Amino acid sequence: MAYNAKILIVDDEIPVCKSISIALESEIYHVEMALSGEEALKKDTQSHFDIIIADLMMPGISGMDLLKALKEKRPELSIIMITGFPSIKTAVQAIKLGAFDYLPKPFTPDELRSLVQRALERKHIFEEPKPAVPELLEEKLSVLTMPHGLYDIPEHSWAKVEPDGNVLIGIHHIFLLTVKKIMSVEFPKVNEYINQGEVCLRITDSQMFIHKLWAPVSGKVIAINEHIKKAPTDIMKNPYGDGWLLRITPLGLEEDLKNLVAS
Repeated sequence: MAYNAKILIVDDEIPVCKSISIALESEIYHVEMALSGEEALKKDTQSHFDIIIADLMMPGISGMDLLKALKEKRPELSIIMITGFPSIKTAVQAIKLGAFDYLPKPFTPDELRSLVQRALERKHIFEEPKPAVPELLEEKLSVLTMPHGLYDIPEHSWAKVEPDGNVLIGIHHIFLLTVKKIMSVEFPKVNEYINQGEVCLRITDSQMFIHKLWAPVSGKVIAINEHIKKAPTDIMKNPYGDGWLLRITPLGLEEDLKNLVAS
């Protein structure tokens, strides 16, 4: 789908702004730059942007403060946070405060474009008179509400603590709605360790965009959903049940859950 989207890049380093702009500038994206949070607020007041991509760490108005100010003015705005620091807790906190997603440095142009594509899909979905849902979800609107008893990185991934203390991990339905038809899922290996806020699997869609899913909790992978590995589109049928992706033995679960949102 072609979009006529306006994107603002916010970073105090001109080379970073320029490299991101080059990666995105096209006939469907109009890209502008701002070198501070103050300049970003002024530009967005003058010309509302569809997406703002901002560095978390900037002098003056920080990326986190900019996020809060923008979301207070325009709750519907999609904001992508760029982080070059290892504090995943801060990045996850940004999503809890309303960021669409975050992108750790270094990243490739393809990773950037995949994330922007998802952000625009979300904008399109929620601008419709009613949510535009993929065919496989059309008769299952009940999944548009996450069940109680789960913990999640909002609109991204979820975790369910099982009676035996292990944890199931899956994909939030909003994330699924922003991805075109799922062609394949790249799973971690059994016995591999995953860390909260880092990549736990990759999804390739029908447009060959690769979307990263962040792990909601840390731990050792003890099982993957073999059925979903063979038939990835079946995630859409029941994302909070049979569409689970990983089962892990958690490490530091109590602290990890503090960084998540409980349903």
